[in-house]
Amino acid sequence: MKNKVSEYRKKYGLSQDRLAEKLGVSRQTIISIEKGKYNPSLPLAMIMAQLFETNVESLFILEEEDYK
Repeated sequence: MKNKVSEYRKKYGLSQDRLAEKLGVSRQTIISIEKGKYNPSLPLAMIMAQLFETNVESLFILEEEDYK
């Protein structure tokens, strides 16, 4: 699954540390999400979308191979 977390984080002027703090996760979690190595839980994805004033589908892009 691709994501636009890094783009939104930068748009909102947040460092990885600050975003992690706001979400109650580690900086390593943010790094892993941004690199596509970790997919967040649905509740975390929804909180991220609310924080960035968007919807989950705009933040996380499901690719064809993700559901095959």
